[in-house]
Amino acid sequence: MGRKLAAEFLGTLWLVLGGCGSAVLAANFFSNGDSGFPLGIGFLGVAFAFGLTVLSGAYAFGHVSGGHFNPAVTLGLASAGKHESGEILPYIVAQVVGAIAGAGILFIVANGVDGFEIVSGEAGAFATNGFGDLSPGGYSLLAALVIEIVLSAGFLLIILGATRKGLPSGFGPIAIGLALTLIHLISIPVTNTSVNPARSTGPALFVGGENLSQLWLFWLAPIVGGVIGGLVYKYVLAPADPDEVVAAATPDAN
Repeated sequence: MGRKLAAEFLGTLWLVLGGCGSAVLAANFFSNGDSGFPLGIGFLGVAFAFGLTVLSGAYAFGHVSGGHFNPAVTLGLASAGKHESGEILPYIVAQVVGAIAGAGILFIVANGVDGFEIVSGEAGAFATNGFGDLSPGGYSLLAALVIEIVLSAGFLLIILGATRKGLPSGFGPIAIGLALTLIHLISIPVTNTSVNPARSTGPALFVGGENLSQLWLFWLAPIVGGVIGGLVYKYVLAPADPDEVVAAATPDAN
């Protein structure tokens, strides 16, 4: 268990440092201040950064812990019968602590340049998530709730489908990383994209104020979506998978 929790801690730290770091440090970078030549990576670059952190983290740590790095994924996999219920709470604690550590490293680095300032109450401040006035595009609470639930459910379905029995081994992280990239391309303007309560918690703790007060939605919606995705896979899609049906019907399958 200690190795698993260490892997979840490191993987979530890597996700926050890489994904949120790209948003804070590189999204709007200019060659010579705000009036210089634009060199920033923008929405597209940030979306790929999040996808690449999950892809690389899954290859680096997935063989130890399964590479969840996300409380919604842990709960979604448990709801699908793919993760031990006794490991849920320790995994979530390790993920949240890893996210806070990643945000802490990012905070130290970001403060290494004159003029850096975190403005509480600003949309996307320090890569935080939000709705209403704190949504990058000004989207409502309902819009944020719906997009986070739907995309989190879809993410779980892709994770479960891409790692099912019968597929060539080693390719799952590619599909999962590209799925997270797509999710960010869809929803950065809406909520700055969460689908991960730990990822949302780390930056929000450093911003505080109104940004922190909206954190509840980015726990509720991804977890609801993850559980929905896990249950849909378990009761709708899994029986249609011939490899899993054969394995389940074989007395000595385990």
